[in-house]
Amino acid sequence: MECKLNCADRISKGVNVNKNDKQRVVDELHTAWTESSTCVVAQYRGLTVSEMGLLRRQLREAGSTLQVVKNTLARRAADGTSFKAAEELFTGPVAIAYGTEPVGLAKAMSDFSKTHEAFEVRGGVLDGKLIDNSNIAALANLPSREVLLAKMLGSMQAPISGLVRTLAEVPASFVRTLAAVRDQKEAA
Repeated sequence: MECKLNCADRISKGVNVNKNDKQRVVDELHTAWTESSTCVVAQYRGLTVSEMGLLRRQLREAGSTLQVVKNTLARRAADGTSFKAAEELFTGPVAIAYGTEPVGLAKAMSDFSKTHEAFEVRGGVLDGKLIDNSNIAALANLPSREVLLAKMLGSMQAPISGLVRTLAEVPASFVRTLAAVRDQKEAA
């Protein structure tokens, strides 16, 4: 990973690097993108280094990574991955965020674009399909994975708990009936 950070940063800044370093960056990105299901491509022109650092931290907290890399290297890295669909977005200075948690990634990128005018989300890829900025915004408005799982678990438990209450009511009703018969016999 050491080369990924150093070489990619040097490449994105226009510093000459050798062919092996470029190939290493392409290979590392290809491997990372093969393991990822979502990417968001954004134009970052006009952001300061500290603002980019803030975005990287927010994405790291969401379980995602941000990479600034030359478009030709990004196109090479995308070959053979689901990110091939985003090739048309690799024009001009772009930052590519990728990860396995689509909602967290979309939320982080959308929230950052709302507070920084210079940052423009162009589009992305979700499970191999190209999505536009409006789809990323819709994805960002979804509840988090944990909330969705909790809702699903609650929905699954509701019928089971209703069945348990119904089944428990039969013996309870029988016991109440016996108690009423006993009380009636004692009264007579």
